Amino acid sequence: MSTKEFQDHETSLSWQLEVAEETIAGRGLIVAEYFDEGCSRRRSWSKRPFAAALLTATQSPDRGFDAVVVGEYERAFYGDQFRAVMTFLAEQGVQLWLPEAGGPVDLGDPAHQALMLLLGSQSWREVLRARHRVMAAMRAQVCTQGRFLGGRPPYGYRLVDAGPHPNSAHAQWGRRLHRLEPDPVTAPWVRWIFEQRASGRSVAGIARELNDREVPCPSGADRARNPHRSGRAWITRTVAGILENPRYTGRQVWNRHGTLHNPGSARRAGGAGGRMDERDYVVSNAPAHPALVDEATFRSIQGMRAARKLQGGGTRTYRLAGLIVCGRCGRRFDSHWVNNRAGYRCRHGHTSARNQAPVMKNTYVREDHLLAALRARLSDVASDDDTALADYVRTKRLMIVYLGPDWAIE
Repeated sequence: MSTKEFQDHETSLSWQLEVAEETIAGRGLIVAEYFDEGCSRRRSWSKRPFAAALLTATQSPDRGFDAVVVGEYERAFYGDQFRAVMTFLAEQGVQLWLPEAGGPVDLGDPAHQALMLLLGSQSWREVLRARHRVMAAMRAQVCTQGRFLGGRPPYGYRLVDAGPHPNSAHAQWGRRLHRLEPDPVTAPWVRWIFEQRASGRSVAGIARELNDREVPCPSGADRARNPHRSGRAWITRTVAGILENPRYTGRQVWNRHGTLHNPGSARRAGGAGGRMDERDYVVSNAPAHPALVDEATFRSIQGMRAARKLQGGGTRTYRLAGLIVCGRCGRRFDSHWVNNRAGYRCRHGHTSARNQAPVMKNTYVREDHLLAALRARLSDVASDDDTALADYVRTKRLMIVYLGPDWAIE
């Protein structure tokens, strides 16, 4: 049973058990049941608790059964899972029975081979079709209706009732729609954040003042929806996330975050399962809730994310950014420009969002010194081009572990 919220345990178990009993009627008895809840068919059997327990039980010499019967193919298998499970069971001397096959599956039988191909294709198509239908419907609901599709409301907003569900059947069951409304406690702080950023203030400076003024951070202001977060303090990433969220302009936005299984998530700004590219955002055609910032201000702030220009018009370049890890605390070094040259530092947990002294003395290393040492260490591949040397380290997924003045490559 893939979803607990929309399916009943007893009902789902009963009809699958009934099908299994009809399949083996007069030929055997069921001596044990294995039923997973809340597991998608896309998960391999080894990652489903009861399916994994079944595979383990088949390896026992006193298991008490010689065959496994599945209530429905589509509930048990997806993609090439059937052949993998069938092979494993055959190695243990256990048959696999399916109601679609009328009994034990024999892959030596051409009819059974064709049947398994058909069932596998059907299972894959069912998932794909449902996914496309749901996503297409969600796009339409956001674009044309500006509908709130669920999840935690953004910091600065709260959920209020928006009337009965437009689907008459859902409405009869008492389901209601929700919309976003400015929260009287947190909305003023969101407006303040945008005002401060528009005036040219740094993200870290905004986070510091919020912490100094003891303003609850998003996870601290809504503990019920954020039990997995500490809720202790603002960090620069939280402030930046608010400044980058187009929902504060009053428009409903969907598909800002993707998953590995999302067919529309080919372009991601933050890696697999991370932030989607802005071109993939689904935005409502008209405002859907009260805005906390006007669109002109919002757009101007987004341009401030670019690298700050120097007086001469250029930008600073850090070739080894993200490639150096502190040997003391395990954190990545920050890029740091000092004495007119590129360098890196680790403040051992101290962040610019807090006014506190670091626990340990900061660690610094100059980029030119580290590049020279790298060139000597990687003499067989190094070149005189510093950028090419840094690209080699990045391409090979190497990390520089620095414990000044000692360092190593991992």
